[in-house]
Amino acid sequence: MKLEGSCACGSITFAVESQHPYPFNVCYCSICRKTGGGGGFAINLGADADSLVIKGEESRSVYRAEISDPTTSALELSSAERSFCKHCGSALWLWDPRWPKLLHPIASAIDSELPIPPERTHLMLAYKSSWIKTDLSDGDKSFDEYPDESIAEWHERLGLKV
Repeated sequence: MKLEGSCACGSITFAVESQHPYPFNVCYCSICRKTGGGGGFAINLGADADSLVIKGEESRSVYRAEISDPTTSALELSSAERSFCKHCGSALWLWDPRWPKLLHPIASAIDSELPIPPERTHLMLAYKSSWIKTDLSDGDKSFDEYPDESIAEWHERLGLKV
């Protein structure tokens, strides 16, 4: 499925192919909460990084979060690159060189109609702010940290691969 997206000010538009277009996960980690805004969480999709086409590349900037090592409390720079518009601040996608073929468009940046997921995976709940109310529906799964299945496995289990 072709996904088309943009930033709020229109400086950046992009298109990407996705076999996993259902907005299945709701991430409550502090990084997604602070960079994505909204309800205090981000909803990510899965797409083929090699298919990414960007117009307005000169308006794109990248943020790499500092993450605390749980064993030493030392700060480490994440390898994940969060792309956003340097003019309006819209979060656009996440890419990590550890998985170079995978791109995670931020659902709120997608202008195409997205399919409605039959269930959602709520993750990183251990890092949720107290003011955020989780809205779990019947069938939803929840995890204090990462889920036990990937975005591809979730789509396959539910027969949703496009």
